[in-house]
Amino acid sequence: MSKPPATGSSAVRPGKASAKAEFEDFFRRHHRELARLAYSMTGNRTEADDVVGEALASAWERWDRVQAADSPLAYVRKIVVNLSVERVRTAVRDRQRHRLMAPLTRWFYHSPDVGGAVDLQAAVLSLPPGRRACVVMRHVLDLPEEEVARTLGISLGTVKSQTSKGLAQLRSQLAPGELAAAASSARATRTTRKEA
Repeated sequence: MSKPPATGSSAVRPGKASAKAEFEDFFRRHHRELARLAYSMTGNRTEADDVVGEALASAWERWDRVQAADSPLAYVRKIVVNLSVERVRTAVRDRQRHRLMAPLTRWFYHSPDVGGAVDLQAAVLSLPPGRRACVVMRHVLDLPEEEVARTLGISLGTVKSQTSKGLAQLRSQLAPGELAAAASSARATRTTRKEA
């Protein structure tokens, strides 16, 4: 007579053990990038942490579906984008309802031009959600257009169009010098971080 399966939190079914190990590996490899994406979409570290935690919890609940996707990372990025957009919409509704403006946080990285970084963050956050996702994924995460299209479930032409319109909108909202300075500062910081 065989023993019944163990119960309790320490018991893991054999199939679950490999799934758990795969998920933990996925977490280690991609958590940082997902956190950057969430922060770039929300502009708030606390919200970004919550979004990434919620996205990864959701991915774990549906890990079989995530693994079956053409690109598991793109699948989870899409969850992060959707949750970020909902967080920003909720924050906007709350601000409108209470007529409060929370202080803006610094943009992607520390910038010597704090005013320019704050202006850039406000301008990016004012973009419509889909356009903002395209701009952030292309120019903050440096993802190729094809990867952005796959992640967001839109055509390559839509990515190009939305990115172009987003950049044009940013140019119209910011003085030409501010946009170039903020972009070069962010690019230099990203390059420094990649080398480290």
